Amino acid sequence: MTVHTYAIWAICFVATFGVITRPFKLPEAVWAVAGAAVLLVFGLMSPSAAWAAVLKGGDVYLFLIGMMLLSEVAREQGLFDWVAEHAVRLARGSTSRLFALVFGVGIVVTTFLSNDATAVVLTPAVYAAAKKAKADPLPMLFACALIANAASFVLPISNPANLVLYGGEMPSLGAWMASFALPSLLSIGVTFLVLRWVERERLTGQCEMVVETGALSRGGKIALGGIVATAVLLIAASAQGHDLGLPTCLAGIATMAAICIGERKSPFTTLGSVSWAVLPLVAGLFVLVEALASTGVITILARWLAAGAAQSPSTTAGVAGTILAFGSNLMNNLPAGLIASTTLQQAHVPQIVTDGLLIGVDLGPNLSITGSLATILWLTAIRREGEDVGFWRFLKVGAVVMPPALFAALGARMLIG
Repeated sequence: MTVHTYAIWAICFVATFGVITRPFKLPEAVWAVAGAAVLLVFGLMSPSAAWAAVLKGGDVYLFLIGMMLLSEVAREQGLFDWVAEHAVRLARGSTSRLFALVFGVGIVVTTFLSNDATAVVLTPAVYAAAKKAKADPLPMLFACALIANAASFVLPISNPANLVLYGGEMPSLGAWMASFALPSLLSIGVTFLVLRWVERERLTGQCEMVVETGALSRGGKIALGGIVATAVLLIAASAQGHDLGLPTCLAGIATMAAICIGERKSPFTTLGSVSWAVLPLVAGLFVLVEALASTGVITILARWLAAGAAQSPSTTAGVAGTILAFGSNLMNNLPAGLIASTTLQQAHVPQIVTDGLLIGVDLGPNLSITGSLATILWLTAIRREGEDVGFWRFLKVGAVVMPPALFAALGARMLIG
């Protein structure tokens, strides 16, 4: 190993540690961008290589822009409050029933709109519902965070990391369901049962049964229509094998434009409320991953993966999926998925190994607060509502909930063969 290699590893480690722990309470994006900048300043990465790494995230940026615009217009138009009012009425005074309802809606949103949508769009509505019901919001918010990852391999579109891992060459829907239907069911079921047990003391007692409900405004109906239309677009784009970012971004822009035109208002208020810091965070992570790849670590990983798969594909799928699941929490599952995708392209392993890695990169991030982009978006969403969950608080829950769900899902995939 050269000094050059050790320097890159050290910088990436420090930057990732900063993203995870937020020293001095600086935003996650500051640490990711600072790490990328240090690599450039010291000549450890060329500007052209860094720019190429940033461009790799183009589809992800567009996807996030669309989702954040949809979330913001839904918030402004009272859609979240309207959903919250109806959720409280359906719970009929039961905190446990409200929790189960939130979890069920999270499954639907994650499956058809992606885990990022659950973090960005559903979380504010859930917080509003908990407040209206005068229930402890944390168990409901944890349900949003964990189902966003636990249900993220029900369909190919349920997590952008799925597209990253498969490098754009997705299996057919039939092949996907054959591989992931049972693992998804177990992932969701175990996550619900264990989280329900962990939060059992917070879910006792009754909550408000009757709340004042109002009619959804015209703008709220447009926002709701935009979200539904986005789900349809994502399913159609996925079926045709197209990227998901552009249709999502266009749907978000069109929804915002329709509301602004109808209400004769400027879009700048909405644009100013969006958490744009997520975009440089993702860009910085892409640069850090590209720097790590330049040290030859991916070639080594590909050699190990190919050797293991040659001896026992099923065992390799389970071991590699477990390692990637925990490793995703050290660098976020989006860059971890990029590393895994590049490794798979070099290793040429059986399908079961790829599937094991996908389960790991999707479900593993339920361990920690920085494991996935969806969880970081969730954290941003709850901070806007005045709530916050620290690294250790989330880890206390994730360390109990994630491992059994992971082993159940991986075990099911290995059983299918």
